[in-house]
Amino acid sequence: MSMHEATMMPAGTKARLLLFTGDGKGKTTAALGMMLRAAGHGMTSLLVSFIKSDETGELVALRRLAGVEARQVGCGFVMQSDDATQMGRHRAAAVAGLIQATADIASGRYRLVVLDEVCSAVALGLLEEAAVCEAVRAAQEGSIVVMTGRDAPAGLIAMADTVTEMGCIRHGYDLGFPAMAGVEF
Repeated sequence: MSMHEATMMPAGTKARLLLFTGDGKGKTTAALGMMLRAAGHGMTSLLVSFIKSDETGELVALRRLAGVEARQVGCGFVMQSDDATQMGRHRAAAVAGLIQATADIASGRYRLVVLDEVCSAVALGLLEEAAVCEAVRAAQEGSIVVMTGRDAPAGLIAMADTVTEMGCIRHGYDLGFPAMAGVEF
């Protein structure tokens, strides 16, 4: 089968939904690997980052690839906070990002859409699980939606056809290694 034939999905092919969750490293990295693979097959793809807001190495690289778009809709890393103003700002950004992502998924413009850290956004109370389920249900035949993030809710796990839980055995942070360009960002 040629690469071109591999990108052609038979009519009526159900949308795929993959989920990468868990406390281990590699959830976003796995999704980015899928985007790289899709680009190699000439597929269009979109990365929507719900938590991260820094200019990372992967964003710089993705923007160099034809047919690939990356959008950061988050206000940066967030933890549960008693500061209602701060949480409100994060929540508003996540909701606006999900509304746009839902439209992008429904449009069929992208063969692959990655909703990065969307599970974390639900766990932190920034997004409603039902709204994320609605976004995923908007996927066109033959498209692929990938969700990442810790603490994936049961409803998203139930919807996914492929679920991978990344587990942490040891992390460099625990050994005193700081976050490093090319490894963590």
